[in-house]
Amino acid sequence: MAPAGWRLVRIEGGLVLAPPEDGSHIVVIDVPGADAGEAVAAAWEGSGLAMPWPVKLSAEQAPYDGWDLIHIFDYDVPKNERRFVTAAAHRAAGQWTVVLLSMDRAVLEKRGGEIATIGDQFLPKGYERENFADRRPHRLDQARLDQLRAFVRESQAALQIPGISIGIVQDGEVVMAEGFGVRQLGKDAPVDADTLYLVASTTKAMTTLMLGRLVDAGKLQWQDPVLGLMPGFALGDAATTARVRVEHLVCACTGLPRQDYEWLMEFRDASADSTLASLAKMQPTSGFGELYQYSNPLASAGGYVGGHVYSPGVEKGAAYDRAMQELVFNPLGMTRTTFDFSQAQAGNHARPHALDIDAVNVVTGMDVNYAIRPMRPAGGAWSSVNDMLRYVQLELDRGLLPDGSRLVSEAVIDERRKAKVAIGNEGAYGMGLIVDRRWGLEAVGHGGSLFGYKSNMVWLPEHGVGAVILANSDQASPLLGPFQRRLIELLFDGVPEAAAEVEAAARTEQEYLASQRAGVERPAGQEAAAALANRYHHPALGELAVRREPDGRLVFDFGEWSSEVGSRVESDGAQTYVMLRPFFMGRAFVVVEKVDGKATRLAFRTNQQEYIFQAR
Repeated sequence: MAPAGWRLVRIEGGLVLAPPEDGSHIVVIDVPGADAGEAVAAAWEGSGLAMPWPVKLSAEQAPYDGWDLIHIFDYDVPKNERRFVTAAAHRAAGQWTVVLLSMDRAVLEKRGGEIATIGDQFLPKGYERENFADRRPHRLDQARLDQLRAFVRESQAALQIPGISIGIVQDGEVVMAEGFGVRQLGKDAPVDADTLYLVASTTKAMTTLMLGRLVDAGKLQWQDPVLGLMPGFALGDAATTARVRVEHLVCACTGLPRQDYEWLMEFRDASADSTLASLAKMQPTSGFGELYQYSNPLASAGGYVGGHVYSPGVEKGAAYDRAMQELVFNPLGMTRTTFDFSQAQAGNHARPHALDIDAVNVVTGMDVNYAIRPMRPAGGAWSSVNDMLRYVQLELDRGLLPDGSRLVSEAVIDERRKAKVAIGNEGAYGMGLIVDRRWGLEAVGHGGSLFGYKSNMVWLPEHGVGAVILANSDQASPLLGPFQRRLIELLFDGVPEAAAEVEAAARTEQEYLASQRAGVERPAGQEAAAALANRYHHPALGELAVRREPDGRLVFDFGEWSSEVGSRVESDGAQTYVMLRPFFMGRAFVVVEKVDGKATRLAFRTNQQEYIFQAR
């Protein structure tokens, strides 16, 4: 299935799909080959496209959707190309079908929701995906829960996750609420159902619940212009600003792109007001309502607008905190959930972890996570499985509390789940909620990701089942989707696929880290280190201090946090400085100007932005 508006060109054995922007394309082609490598080589030749770059990552993936083998190849494209190139060889019944993707990174991010349309229906000829629409779920008895526990433990070991907390409700009853592992490596304290984790973007759903309560109270409406509620609100584009209604703040549908590094690198003095002010510098990169584009600053504005309406005379951050406490946490009995980092870390809480560049599991610093505090409506809550299950149960009960009283109207429950923008052909983003209809089921929820913390909550409204998973490691990302799949397998006797997906992800992670190490000199080369000035500056991302440690390590210090960097010379001759810190691993600064052998300008690039740091 191809996205509407894309150009389609037939080639022998396949099809070229191209978005409206020039220079990006996806090729789907049937080819012969004794193995995945031969198939991919034949695909490039058959496509008529050149492949001048070597393979950086080669990894076999877990088979699914009727394919019996899937193998991916990522290419070592120089940073200045600003392009992502990958190939995926799929085999079924002895036949290879290869997908080649060569896209400008800005186009890739902007059109990610459309690209998902292709993958949603990418199936071998004659294959029909599993569909559970007409099946009734099994009761999650101890035997089935034991199978789920075994899956969690095996996945935890494979992915090296120190601590995981799991909770499940079915038909109004908590059938599972427990922890696996420890709060911190090297210490014995276990995680449990009351352990606090930074739940990141799952906060968005709770923020929109707060807004829904204000809608029920008549204090605002989803269609209210934001300018009428908060004078001075502005985006970088005046026409878009005038069109923004309350619902648009939390729907990922305004065309505003991700600009996360502007709050991740410069947050020491940030506040609710400065977060709102930062929106005035952000320009949309797609039409209003056209494409799924995820913006954390815009979602945080939704929470601050709600807080301002609830407590007009109060500082916006404090007003939001009060609204969430009084309208959501207190009524639901979420007694441990908080936005107070100090309070959360004073008791039973999980510490963050990640694999470093050498694949060693380490406790990571909390420093970068403090960046979310000024933007907490988008992802700053600490919570536990027991508390999150109370929220999930409210969603399943369509706004009713356990005592039968109504917290929020069914109209609000339904409106938040309505599709505001498509994510592929089978998913959509509503208001702080994602609705997924794979396998003939409606699954509603939201995930979360911060540094060393991963989370997900999902519920099946038609079947009375909901689940929460919280983990204290970046390595848990590949577990979130398979956990949901394993739950569905146990509920509906689905084909077992989840375990193989986790096993493949664990292998790929090791291969990915090896690919990140390749060609990077650690410590950074003396010549590369000597070429740097002592300080650089960017108006939005702030100060960059260059430190040369006594042990030879080269460190880029951004004030709020720092990272060791290695040096690498790209195949086009460009000098880069590659961050080695977990989560930022592989992010690079590229020398774009030298004067008298000194790097006077460094470029830091995200998918849709380029930031030029000037030597001072």
